[in-house]
Amino acid sequence: MSAALKLEGLTKSFGKTAVIMGVDLEIAKGERHAIIGPNGAGKSTLFNLITGRFPQSSGAVYLHGRNLLGLAPYQINRLGLSRSFQITNIFLRMSVFENVRCALLWSKGYKYSFWHMVGRARDLSEGAEAILEDINLIERRDAPAGMLSYAEQRALEIGITIAGGADVIMLDEPTAGMSHSETEYIVGLIRKVSENKTLVMVEHDMGVVFGLADRISVLVYGEIIATGTPEEVRANPKVQEAYLGTALEAEH
Repeated sequence: MSAALKLEGLTKSFGKTAVIMGVDLEIAKGERHAIIGPNGAGKSTLFNLITGRFPQSSGAVYLHGRNLLGLAPYQINRLGLSRSFQITNIFLRMSVFENVRCALLWSKGYKYSFWHMVGRARDLSEGAEAILEDINLIERRDAPAGMLSYAEQRALEIGITIAGGADVIMLDEPTAGMSHSETEYIVGLIRKVSENKTLVMVEHDMGVVFGLADRISVLVYGEIIATGTPEEVRANPKVQEAYLGTALEAEH
């Protein structure tokens, strides 16, 4: 199976501080891949390198075989990679529907054509409503996004993430700060919207990780110490020593 995402010798230093140190990783097309590790391991930095928010110090990132070196985040997005953030990133004063419609503009071909009346664009409205159905927010269509519950806001952000039609979706701690019932809601949503797509997620909740991921990579102090199936990672002595034993204890 061909790689949707490939990292080769990826490094990042801030001044003299090395944060990512020679990461090599291949994520297959259609795979659900989780990146786990202790706080400060460099997980969000790795996400920022992949998506173009930070320039790498060395190494390369390939999306479907294309080197992303030097591309801006919006250019990477238009090549088919989209991400969410740890902190919810939505337009709070706009309606739920308007948030999703905005995210659809480029993929629907509107781009810089400011003369279009988007309110009259049937393809935009139908596309936005279809996404709202997928993320279970159609009944909240006209509500200001700022009035949604925390879990609903995270669901809306996932809807925005998939609206551009990306086939590689990156989610940064999608269930952080949620109750058990909210987590179940978001996990079901992620499973639904990631069908036939490649999913890469950073997540601390081990129940979510082992329930969703096909494969897991463990990042510790900027280095991947193990990659494998959930069963392989759970049984890996290096992972248990460095991270997983402590993380699983924290779940109970």
